[in-house]
Amino acid sequence: MAVSNDDIAFIAQSIRSGKTALGIEFGSTRIKAVLIDEHYQTIAAGDHEWENHLVDGVWTYPLDEVWSGLQDAYAKMAHDVESAYGEKLTRVGSLGFSAMMHGYLAFDKNDTLLVPFRTWRNSMTRQAQEELSHLFQYNIPERYSIAHLYQAVLKGEEHVPNVAFFTTLAGYVHWQLTGQKVLGVGDASGMFPIDPATKQYNADFIDKFNALPKVAAQPWNVRDILPTPLVAGQDAGTLTPEGAKLLDPSGTLQAGIRLAPPEGDAGTGMVATNSVRVRTGNVSAGTSIFAMVVLEKPLERLHPEVDLVTTPAGDMAGMSHANNFTSDLNAWVRLFGEFSELTGHKLDAGTLYGTLFNAAIAPDTDANAGGLLNYCFYSGEFLAGLEEGRPVFARGPESRMSLGNFMRAQLFSAFSPVKIGMDIMTKDEGVAVDSLVGHGGIFTTPKVAQKILAAAFNTPIKVMATAAEGGAWGMAVLADYLQHTETPLDEYLDERVFAGAQAITETPDATDVAGFEDFFTRFSTGLDIERAAIKAIPLENN
Repeated sequence: MAVSNDDIAFIAQSIRSGKTALGIEFGSTRIKAVLIDEHYQTIAAGDHEWENHLVDGVWTYPLDEVWSGLQDAYAKMAHDVESAYGEKLTRVGSLGFSAMMHGYLAFDKNDTLLVPFRTWRNSMTRQAQEELSHLFQYNIPERYSIAHLYQAVLKGEEHVPNVAFFTTLAGYVHWQLTGQKVLGVGDASGMFPIDPATKQYNADFIDKFNALPKVAAQPWNVRDILPTPLVAGQDAGTLTPEGAKLLDPSGTLQAGIRLAPPEGDAGTGMVATNSVRVRTGNVSAGTSIFAMVVLEKPLERLHPEVDLVTTPAGDMAGMSHANNFTSDLNAWVRLFGEFSELTGHKLDAGTLYGTLFNAAIAPDTDANAGGLLNYCFYSGEFLAGLEEGRPVFARGPESRMSLGNFMRAQLFSAFSPVKIGMDIMTKDEGVAVDSLVGHGGIFTTPKVAQKILAAAFNTPIKVMATAAEGGAWGMAVLADYLQHTETPLDEYLDERVFAGAQAITETPDATDVAGFEDFFTRFSTGLDIERAAIKAIPLENN
């Protein structure tokens, strides 16, 4: 996008005067820093690619990679600022961090990490999940932080008596940069259930948890080792001199910047899609995928397939979360990219993805993917009853193998797990949805993923111009909200951030809906194929 000299001068002045907000999000495969101006336009960005590691059967990220990745993403964003506007980035108006929700980062009284970071992707807390869900009569998924803690208690892990504090990845980074052990209420709701009336941890559940015999035997009270929940706009501390140096080792960035409460990727996804009002929802698609709706009233029954979290303002939302989404899809796209390069035609990512994705909706592609079948499970998937995962592509001898059908099967497969929980909310519980917005990189290719998702949910899907910005942009908006707390968050988003925002809506096509339902029936019936693959294909680390 061409920027005039007047625009450059205006933005440079905004940077000098601190009329900016910076959001940094730790995604599963990318750490992204986004700087926005007072009109919510992205004026600079930087990112760093990283991958989780499977170590001794545990999905983890080493903490040194957290800091090296953060510093790299920030440095690239700061370089972008200097290159585009001739300004060294010495300060921003406000700052905020977000990250993958859930998981387990536990520290002792000396702030020493007790065990390697256990991410949301781990599915080894089944006993804790079942016992806590029964105890609370409230769904506690396997990836929730309290499930990780209680599973460690049940197993009698050596580190448990030494836990003085546990938090999420966003909470950890925020703590190190500000000294504040706090968490945005949305992220906190993925650690321990929140009472939407108080915006704090559910006091009754806290008491029930502490009364469990093996918990009562510990030297800590869970209330004392959890971070303090904060709603959007509350004071979450300032960047300390040590924190400024940790974020920007060059020493250019000044201390004293106000920080927003650190949020999870679900919360930033709601903000990025203007989906914090009751009866609005969004689908956030990345390495994992979740579909969520802000609820008018509590669900009538306990559903293990539906997680209950809150918006950054503390309102209850139902979420269908699938651990697996683009990992398998990306692997196949890379394979096609390698083939193209071998033929002497190296394609950029946009062309490669665009060509393959558009094949999935080409006129000669079968609505039901020609009978092809795919399972995108790199890791365990609670929604499908799988403790582990193996990516599998399968077809019968009469299936119609074509590039379009293959890519359609890939996309259908990616959206199938999350449909399980979404169907429970809309069909079983009668949850009403006024609007459903898609966001994430998969929507960068126009129409394709949007059309597939509309078929999967049989619901119109809106994609905004900010769809590819994702959570880092949403976190920057939450950081800016520190300056506008006199207005409720939903009104702030409607009246300031998204006023006049452009959006494209894709309505369900009846043929696509029927095709997806046919695929989904075969997908569900064929899960024994996935179970057999898990037994037959051992993990190398095991």
